[in-house]
Amino acid sequence: MTQLLEALAWIADPARWPGPSGILARLGEHLLYTLLGVGIAALIALPIGLYVGHTRRGRGLAVALSGAARALPTLGLVTLFGLWLGVGLTAPMLAFVILAIPSLLAGAYSACEAVDPRTVDAARAQGMTEWQILTRVEVPIGLPLLIGGVRLAAVQVVATVMLASYIGNGGLGRFIFLGLNLRDYPQMLAGSLLVVALALVLDLTLRLVERLTAPRGAARA
Repeated sequence: MTQLLEALAWIADPARWPGPSGILARLGEHLLYTLLGVGIAALIALPIGLYVGHTRRGRGLAVALSGAARALPTLGLVTLFGLWLGVGLTAPMLAFVILAIPSLLAGAYSACEAVDPRTVDAARAQGMTEWQILTRVEVPIGLPLLIGGVRLAAVQVVATVMLASYIGNGGLGRFIFLGLNLRDYPQMLAGSLLVVALALVLDLTLRLVERLTAPRGAARA
C-alpha cells in the first residue's frame, strides 16, 4: 500500500510532467507508437479481412494465421527483431504490427459475415456491384464489429508498447525499465499505472465509438 501511495505521489508531482523526459512527452511517444503499430497493421489486415468476409474465401487460413500470430510472445519478437535490426523503432514496431493483425483481421471478416445474407441478395438484385455491396451495405452494417476489432488491437498494442523501451526507445515503458534498473519501485509502479490508465481510456473511448456506430435497433438493445 505504501508503494502504491508513493507511486501516486510520483505521478502527482508537477515536476514530473514537463520536459523531454516528462510524463507528457512519454505519453505522446506511447500514443504515437500505438497509432503507428495499429495503423500499419490496419493497412494490411483490413483489406484482407474484408475480402475474406465478403467472398467467404480463405476464412480457415485467416483464422489459422490469426491464431498463430496470437500465440507468438511479444517480448520474444521484440528481442529477436532487436538483435536482427538493431536498436531503433523498426524492431518493436514489427512486433506491434504482428500483435495487432489478428484482432483487426477478425473484426473485418466478422463485420461482413454478420450481415444478413438476404440483405446482400437484395442489394445484388437491385444491380449493385460487389464493391458497392461491400462499401454501402456490409461495412456500414458491420461497422461496430469492425471498430470492435480496432479497439481490441489498440488496447493490446498500447499495453505492449512499453516493450519499445526495452531496446532503447521512448514511451511510458521508460519509467518502468528505469525504475527497475535503479530499484526505484515507486517510479516503476507509476509507469505501470500510467500504462493501465491509458489503456482504459483508449478502451472506453473506442467502446463509445463502437456503440455510436451501431444500428439504431442494436444500440437500443
